[in-house]
Amino acid sequence: MKHNYDTESPIVQLVSFNSLLKYYDDLVNSPNTYLAERAKYVLEAQAPYPELREGFSDLSLLEKHKEVIKIILEDTFAPVLTKNEIKTASTPFESLVFNSSERFQNILKEAGDDFELEISNIPSEFNYIMRCTVVLKFHYGYNLDFKRPFFYDIPDANGVMHRYRILYNADFMEVIPTEKAKELTQEDVDELLENFENLDLWKEKIPPNSFFVKGFVISNMFDVTAEHSISEIKSTLIGRAQRGKENFMESFEDTFRSLFKLSDIRVGFSGYDAGANNFFKIYGKGMESYILNGKEIESCDSMLCEHSHGKLFREGKYFAIANVEKYYQRAKGNVQPYKNLLEQGIKSAILAPISVNGNLLGVLELVSGKINELNSVNANKLDDVMPYLISAVLRTIEEEENLIDAVIQHECTSVHPSVYWKFQEEAKRFMADELAGHQPVFHEIVFKDVYPLYGQIDIKDSSKERNLSIQKDLMIQLSEINEILEVAIKKYGLLIYEELMFRVGTYLDEVKEALFTHTEQAVFDFVKEQVNPVFQHLKKEDGEIAELLKKYEEKIDPSTESYYDHRKNYDESVMEANMQLAALLDKKQEKAQEMFPHYFERYKTDGVEHNMYIGSSIVNDRAFDDLYLRNLRLWQLQVMCEMENKYYALKPKLPVKLDVASLVLVHSTSLAIRFRMDEKRFDVDGTYNARYEVIKKRIDKAYIKGTNERLTQKGKLSIVYSQRKDEREYLRYIRFLKAKGYFTDNIEIVELEGLQGVTGLKAIRAEILYKKDKKSEQTYTYDDLMEELRS
Repeated sequence: MKHNYDTESPIVQLVSFNSLLKYYDDLVNSPNTYLAERAKYVLEAQAPYPELREGFSDLSLLEKHKEVIKIILEDTFAPVLTKNEIKTASTPFESLVFNSSERFQNILKEAGDDFELEISNIPSEFNYIMRCTVVLKFHYGYNLDFKRPFFYDIPDANGVMHRYRILYNADFMEVIPTEKAKELTQEDVDELLENFENLDLWKEKIPPNSFFVKGFVISNMFDVTAEHSISEIKSTLIGRAQRGKENFMESFEDTFRSLFKLSDIRVGFSGYDAGANNFFKIYGKGMESYILNGKEIESCDSMLCEHSHGKLFREGKYFAIANVEKYYQRAKGNVQPYKNLLEQGIKSAILAPISVNGNLLGVLELVSGKINELNSVNANKLDDVMPYLISAVLRTIEEEENLIDAVIQHECTSVHPSVYWKFQEEAKRFMADELAGHQPVFHEIVFKDVYPLYGQIDIKDSSKERNLSIQKDLMIQLSEINEILEVAIKKYGLLIYEELMFRVGTYLDEVKEALFTHTEQAVFDFVKEQVNPVFQHLKKEDGEIAELLKKYEEKIDPSTESYYDHRKNYDESVMEANMQLAALLDKKQEKAQEMFPHYFERYKTDGVEHNMYIGSSIVNDRAFDDLYLRNLRLWQLQVMCEMENKYYALKPKLPVKLDVASLVLVHSTSLAIRFRMDEKRFDVDGTYNARYEVIKKRIDKAYIKGTNERLTQKGKLSIVYSQRKDEREYLRYIRFLKAKGYFTDNIEIVELEGLQGVTGLKAIRAEILYKKDKKSEQTYTYDDLMEELRS
C-alpha cells in the first residue's frame, strides 16, 4: 500500500493503541475473571513498550512490535471469524495495513505478487480538506459530511475483477491540538462551507501540522461486485458517450464477467424485426451476434428451435443452454441455434429476451466456451440488469428514428409535416438497404390525385423599382467622384484627371438615360479598376483631397463595394414586407392544417408565394372529401385579403413606399406531384400537368385580351381559372366574403391573352376593402385608403 507522510497536512499522524488499551485498563477490575485476566495479559504484553500508547511516526516500529500488536488486536480480529471476515487494521488516511484477517490475506495472494493495493476512488486533490473535516468533527464538534464510499478493486485468481467496499471504524483515534491550532467561530465554519475548493482558506483556518491524530483504524470490507457490476452496466447503457467508445463492448463484457464471476463470458446482441419476423445484426463497435454467426439477417423461424422460440416469444423468459454439444447431438446437428453456437466453440449460453409489453425488440446473448458455466440458475442474475438494457434499447430505437430524420433532412431538406410519414417510410427502406450492404437510393416520393392551390402577393413593378434605386445610387456615386476629380484638376491641372473626369461624365449620362445590367457592371469595373487607383494616389499626395476621399469612402458599402443607400432602402422594404406577410400566412396555416391536413410551402421572392396540395394520398389516416377542397379555397381567398390589409397597414412605415398586387390560380382537376430529388422540392408530375406549372410561372405577367393592361392591379385580387364551374364557385365565395367586409361591389370578369401555348384563361378581379387599422370599423377601397393615409 502506498503511503506518504511528507505531503502537507493539517495533522501529524501518530500510530497509537492508547484508545484500545484504555478499554483494557477498565477491564482489569471487571468482576468477570476471564475478561480481567485477558486484560491483564494484554496490558503486561504492552507495558515494556510505552511508545505503543504514546504514539509514533516511525513506521518501522510496526514490524518491530508485530507480535505485541497482534496480542493487542487479537480480540478485534477474532480467530474464529478470520477465514470469513475481510478485515484490516491500518494507519488512518494512508491506510498502511499492519494486521489483517486470513481471508483478506488470501484475497491479496490470489491477486498476484505484482498487485498493489490502492483505494480506487480516493479524491487525492482534496486530501488536505478531507483531513480538515475530520478535525472539525472530532475537535471542534462541527459535523461536515465529506464522506464518500471508498473501494478496493482486486482481481481473483481467474483475473475477474472484484470490488470491495471499505467501512472504517475510527473509534480508536484521538485528535489533539498543537500550539498551531486556532479557535474557530461559526462564522469561520460558514466561510469554509461556502469555499470548498479554496485550499488557501482552509490552510488559514486550520494550518498545517496544527493537530496530532493518534490511533489507528479498523477497516471491514464487503464484496459488492454484483451491485457494482449492475451499476456499471446501468451507467454504460445510459451513457451515450460510453456506448460510442472504441472499447465499449470490451468493458461491457468485463462487467458481465464480474457479475457472473466467470472469466470466459462473451456478450452479443441481435435485433428483432416484428414486421418481417427476422433477427438482424446490430451495428456497433465490436458488437457480435452469436446466434446469427456472421450473417446480417435471418428468418426467426429458421434460427430457433420450437422450445427456444416458445421461451423467448411466448413466455418472455431466459433460454439457458448449459450444454450446447448435448443439445446439438440430440438434434442431430440440424437444429438452430445449437449448430451456429457449436461452430463458434460455444459450450454454454443464455439467450435473454429484450421485450416491452410482450413485444420482442431483440435478444441479449451471453456465451461461454465451457460446459455448464452458463445455466438456468445463474441466468437469474440478469433480473437486475434487464430493465436498464430494455431502457437502452428503447433509447437506441429513438436514436434510430432521429437518424431516419437526419437521412430525410440530408436527402430532402426540410419536409412539411403533412407528408412526413411518406418520407419516413422511404427512409426506413433506405436504411434497410444500407444495412443489407446494398447501394441505397432514396426513391422519389409521389402523391397522386391531389388538388393544387397557388397564390401570390407580389410587389408591383419590382424590377423597375429596384433598377431605379440602383440608378440613384450610381448617379450619386459618380457625381461625388466628379466633385473630387474637379478639386484635383484645379490643384494639379493634369490632363489625365480631366480625361478620367470625362469618362465619369459619360457613364453618368448613360446611367441617367436608362439602367441596363451591363451598364451597372461596367460602372462597377470602371470605378474599381480606373478610379480607385487614382484616388489611392491622391490620398497619399494631398491632405485636403484625402479628407474628401475619407467622406466618400464612408458611404461605400463593404459588401457591395459601391454606394448602397437607395438600394438598401428598397431591399429593407422588401425584406420587412416579406417577413411580415410570411409570418401572417404561417400563423393562419396552422389553423388551416387543423381543418384538414394538406401540403403547404411558401417562399419569398419580390413578395410571398405559396403552393398547397390537398387530397386523400397526402393523409394516410383520414378520408378526403371535396368539402375540404372547397373550404381551403375559401380560406385562401380570405387570407389573401388579410395579407393585403397587413401590407397596407405596414406601407407607411417602410423606407420605400411600394405597392403590391395579389393573384390566385385555380386548377379544376386533380394532378400528381413528385418530390424532385435534385431540386429538393415538390413539382407537378407528368407532361399534361406541366401546363399548370407554365401558367403559374407566367400568369402575373399576363395582359387583358385586346389591351395593354396587366391582369394584376393594386387594390384588387385576381382569380385565374379556365372552367365555367370554377367561375360560379368563386363568384359564390366572393359574394360571401363581400358580406363579411372583404370586397366591394366592384367585381369584373376578364379574358386573358394567350400565354405561350396556353389559351382560354379567364379571371375574376375583385376590389379589396381595407381597414385603416385593426380597431377601425371603417373600410376603404385602395384609392380611398391612399387618400386617407396622405391626409
